[in-house]
Amino acid sequence: MTLSAAAAQPLDTLRYIFPVRQVAGSFSANFGEIRSGHFHAGVDIKTDGVEGKPLAATADGHISRVAVMAYGYGRAIYLTLADGTTAVYGHLQRFRDDIAACVQAERYRTCSNEVDLRFPADRWPVKQGETIGYSGNSGSSLGPHLHFELREAGTDRRLNTVRQGIFRPEDRLPPRILRLHYVEVDTIRGVCLRSRPASYNVVRQAEGRYKLMRPDPVPVGRKGYFVVEASDRRNGVNNRFGIWRLRVSVDGEPRFEYRMDGFLPDQSACSDAVSWYAQQRCSRNEVIRAAQLTRAPEAFYPVLQEQGIVRTEAGQTRTIRIEAEDDRGNCSTLTFTVCGAPEEFHAQADTQALILRPDRNNPVAFGRLLTARIPAGALYEACFYHPDTLPAPPSDTGLVVLSPAVRILDADVPLRKEATVTLHTLLPRTLQLHATLASYTPGKPLTHAGGAFTGSAVTARTRKTGWFVAVADTLAPRIRPLFKAGADLTHAESLRFTVADNFSGVASATLRIDGRWVPCDRLPMRGLIFHRFDTPPERTTHQVRFTATDATGNTAVWEGRFFR
Repeated sequence: MTLSAAAAQPLDTLRYIFPVRQVAGSFSANFGEIRSGHFHAGVDIKTDGVEGKPLAATADGHISRVAVMAYGYGRAIYLTLADGTTAVYGHLQRFRDDIAACVQAERYRTCSNEVDLRFPADRWPVKQGETIGYSGNSGSSLGPHLHFELREAGTDRRLNTVRQGIFRPEDRLPPRILRLHYVEVDTIRGVCLRSRPASYNVVRQAEGRYKLMRPDPVPVGRKGYFVVEASDRRNGVNNRFGIWRLRVSVDGEPRFEYRMDGFLPDQSACSDAVSWYAQQRCSRNEVIRAAQLTRAPEAFYPVLQEQGIVRTEAGQTRTIRIEAEDDRGNCSTLTFTVCGAPEEFHAQADTQALILRPDRNNPVAFGRLLTARIPAGALYEACFYHPDTLPAPPSDTGLVVLSPAVRILDADVPLRKEATVTLHTLLPRTLQLHATLASYTPGKPLTHAGGAFTGSAVTARTRKTGWFVAVADTLAPRIRPLFKAGADLTHAESLRFTVADNFSGVASATLRIDGRWVPCDRLPMRGLIFHRFDTPPERTTHQVRFTATDATGNTAVWEGRFFR
């Protein structure tokens, strides 16, 4: 049995106050939810569907960092508290006036829309309850809310504020257990191979108590583990939440436990190892693997025997109990029996395939078409690698496909670190500046994977796996002003544009009024870019030049006039 070595730092819960004023105090997301490629690092607090709610310093401290970014947390404030922890406020609409003036001056000084400023303790001291900014919808946000997190002093470990009792949302509803899967395992040449999963429907008997729909014992192999699909609910909101703990007992003996008390920054990507990655990528629920991949951090597993593997002999009957618990202590259980099957799973593997190991650098190649490097620590377990190709997929509008599709690992293999993927191809000079890599799933549109052309190849650093193809993105972004030519904007708060791109996404935007650079803000989830007027109206006509460039260097320019 393994005990977690990273227990949460005990906090004085009475030291903190709620960070948003004039709201109902409900939440739309909880700590540690399994997201695509990362754990959710804080809680999302509802702001009643609007922006502009005052944000209060949760405790005494000082503002140590202020950032304005197009993506991620957008406008964000980092507040270092007197106990050493750091409170993070994300997706703000605006900072309070004195902080906003400092940020705006820095943007003008550097002619940069994005800034990331650090401050000493004596620059912006704050008292508990003091207003530091206003809630919004900036960055990678799908609706008005405050993202709030606490980070541990010294380690920067993200902390579960609900489990620690800092927030106590109303919640009397236990998690829902939605589906059960069983996977048998075998090991060949040090590589763990798995059977096709067997899936079972689950039905609720009573609140917090579930059973399998099949009446007979579940047939299982000599070695295998379970995967549980679950989600949580809270009173008064319709949102889905992640679970805090998943526990598996076999014949009354604790066998496995996953628990989300916190995580270090470099452990965030391990959401892909905690989950059953193949299913998690297309599910709205949490799909948790009740077993540890070899290199998944033990800190997530306070109870762990044989990495969660359940052994069952042929004809042996065992009782399995699964518990899913939320961060407010509500628990649901699923109890069923299994019976060892007479047949034993024997995996088949290509003996000619290359074995990639998680503890070493893994260079791979496929003829003259592909070279790649998967660094040590990127894989969670050893795997077989057998390169393959598919014919060049059909191109989407504005894309020129430049190579066949090449597979770098299976799409269901998660990576903790970025791999370097290079496709070698000869390109016309006119396409070289716009070349990049695309991720390809047969039957689906190509998606941007990053990278650029250098020498005679297109290279990208990526955590994506599966099929890749070299493409050239030939279309510039599309700019549409949200005002008529020559419009009177004397009473308008901002100059606004929508910008859309066909493939690689808008990478940068530059706005000049009467030849002078001015800052502009982005709401990327809405395709909106705007400049908030920060000078009084001059009652004159102004010239505007707005430039948007995508990630492959295509540039669009819009020029016009307005009156203000």
